[in-house]
Amino acid sequence: MEKITILSLILWFIQNHAMSLTKIVRLAFVPRQKELARQAREGAPVQQKMLRYLTDQARNTEFGRRYGLPEVRTYEDFAARVPLHTYEELKQDIDRMRHGADDILWPGRVKWYAKSSGTTADKSKFIPVSREGLQKAHYRGGFDSLAYYLQNHPESRIFDGKALILGGSHAPNFNVKDSLVGDVSAIMLENINPIANLVRIPKKETALISDFEIKRDRIARETMNQNVTNISGVPSWMMSVLERVMELSGKTHLEEVWPNLEVFFHGGVAFTPYRSQYERLITSPKMHYMETYNASEGFFGLQDDPADPALRLTLDYGIFYEFIPMNAFGRTNPTVVPLWGVETGQNYAMVISTCCGLWRYIIGDTVRFTAKDPYKFVITGRTKQFINAFGEELIVDNAEQGLAFACRETGAEVLEYTAAPVYMDEAGHCRHQWVIEFSKEPADLLRFTALLDKRLQTLNSDYEAKRFKDITLQQLEIVPARRGLFKDWMRQRGKLGGQHKVPRLSNTRDYIDQLLTLNQENHAR
Repeated sequence: MEKITILSLILWFIQNHAMSLTKIVRLAFVPRQKELARQAREGAPVQQKMLRYLTDQARNTEFGRRYGLPEVRTYEDFAARVPLHTYEELKQDIDRMRHGADDILWPGRVKWYAKSSGTTADKSKFIPVSREGLQKAHYRGGFDSLAYYLQNHPESRIFDGKALILGGSHAPNFNVKDSLVGDVSAIMLENINPIANLVRIPKKETALISDFEIKRDRIARETMNQNVTNISGVPSWMMSVLERVMELSGKTHLEEVWPNLEVFFHGGVAFTPYRSQYERLITSPKMHYMETYNASEGFFGLQDDPADPALRLTLDYGIFYEFIPMNAFGRTNPTVVPLWGVETGQNYAMVISTCCGLWRYIIGDTVRFTAKDPYKFVITGRTKQFINAFGEELIVDNAEQGLAFACRETGAEVLEYTAAPVYMDEAGHCRHQWVIEFSKEPADLLRFTALLDKRLQTLNSDYEAKRFKDITLQQLEIVPARRGLFKDWMRQRGKLGGQHKVPRLSNTRDYIDQLLTLNQENHAR
């Protein structure tokens, strides 16, 4: 406590004597910036070292003995001994860990569990978050985000104000002492170094409120009169908070409330559908955006170059990466390659082994590498979020690019969307049906629809083939959603706020039919 008091006094002195705290603090990031530059040329050796670390640490766990980790000497040994795992295949071990069992998937007792979207068998997944995982992945990811940002923006004064960090909530884990389950952001906040609280807002008790609508109002009230220089969170939920700030302040643009705001560290969902809304709300030319790839399972990527949307793979975060080519995904014994075996331009399902006890775990995300020196990639979607009802293999990356094109051509802005197949209507026609909530509707919806459909054909040859002369697939259909539909739907499902995401593409109609019903119910009132 004494150290925190001294630091508080130092901060007060600097901020009240026209000194830039950022100029002083940025020096602490120089060693890490040099290390990251070195890793850019040594991706394979860093990952090989990471595999040795993981197998050595877990050699005496139940899992380590089960699969002979003490005998692992090479990647080939590891791949031969340890099978690929889904959550369902690790669930029994994780359940035992949640009830307090030691040395199961990772040494010692893991006290924290990140609640993630569910599986076919369960409403939620519970991802173990070890102390090593917090330090080596999640907190290091936050540190490296700042390291890259300061390197790219030498004029920054980011530490001369406050960081608005939007997170989720947590709850006790069964009756296990000091054990928590909740959003990974809430677990991070609960365990954060108290020094970080000197530059972070809102108050901890506000940040951890579970009711998002109450939380957004309190966050807005607590922060609107602060000197906020940076914001972090999921774009959809952050926009909701910022809209409340604007309502309370009565201002037109966010820089009128926070004149020194300079960067939004965003992640969780693709930023493309939200960019125009943020640029309309924040018109300051000094505003920057930096994408991060932080999931419940780990911190996987960072945007190291403002001019390049691709993310740089995190190599020394207690994570060992493998990849399944999507043309082999789903087979009984699919091809699996380590990082040094990937090729650029190919779509892969990501597989991770981590210092939280996930072993050869199929995370469910798909990526495409754009470079290998350093390793950089773009997120292309989810292994379960795609439409392949007629052999069209439409992925989220196609959808995001198609919507961005249609919006650019028509001046429209998309707030939320989801899409699914119509297998056959009363006229015997098959198509894709999209429910789109616009923040700015296109003047001509038919033109927007045609532009989106044409762009998808340009981006995806399989979709183009199925659309040929309308034989297999007819032109897609767009159902405009009332304002607030997706928010109401997420509230009904108990997934408002935190790191919850709207499913973008689905091969079934479960989600879209629920949305259409809710949309019709509102219009009927």
